[in-house]
Amino acid sequence: MQTFLILGAGYTGGRVARLLGSAGHPVIATHRTSLSVTDAESVERLAERVPEGVRILHSIPVLKNGHSHEGPTPLLAPVLRKARRIVYLSTTGVYGEHHFVDEWTPAAPRTPRELLRVDEELAVAGLCSNVLILRPAAIYGPRRGVHVSLRNGSHKVWGDGSNYISRIHVDDLSALCVAALEQDLTGAFPVADEHPCTSWEITEFCAALVGVDPPAPSGILPTSDTRSANRRVDGSAVRQALRVSLRYPSYRQGVPAAIAEEESCLSAE
Repeated sequence: MQTFLILGAGYTGGRVARLLGSAGHPVIATHRTSLSVTDAESVERLAERVPEGVRILHSIPVLKNGHSHEGPTPLLAPVLRKARRIVYLSTTGVYGEHHFVDEWTPAAPRTPRELLRVDEELAVAGLCSNVLILRPAAIYGPRRGVHVSLRNGSHKVWGDGSNYISRIHVDDLSALCVAALEQDLTGAFPVADEHPCTSWEITEFCAALVGVDPPAPSGILPTSDTRSANRRVDGSAVRQALRVSLRYPSYRQGVPAAIAEEESCLSAE
């Protein structure tokens, strides 16, 4: 059977690994606790375990290195060269100042970190001819998102709350990743649900769900923060190409489902 490798089995990658495993596929999953991408011996040991023709989800973000960042992809070359297929999880941050994004929008990175993300995309494409770049908007779900930051008191509404933010539920992103790994669509696509909304809109909605008062606006974000982009993302093209329907087309379905899953996990403990 086809073997899948998940590089970075964290919040999204871990779900992808479980989906593939539950379908009966052989899956090798790495985590920062099991793979040090800066350690050549660790990478070589992984390369020895991975068969030729493996299909890889690469979801390891750029790495913090002191006051700067570095890309892990060149360090992972011995593993990535064995791939028949690579799906790389990037970010909508690479679109920079673009306020409306779809499949035709070019990358326009502004900051060193955004530039590094584009370099990572190019590095992946240089190691395998069968590559799909997915650029997700803000990822939310159980234990992550506005409803969580409101609960713990860390949520802030910047400016007047009128800036738009697109998002994608982690389960929908995971389903797209599985479909992308199993198919051979190439190129680079943004990923988002069907309901971009303002920061204030989702804050009010989530505050009502978790029973807290929405915080007052608290200033202007620095331009380097991706939330300042005021960006609406159309992710329909990749969904249509991969024939994936969203389980949660809007945060209005996704956030209540995330809360219900959290509560179910607590009651099971």
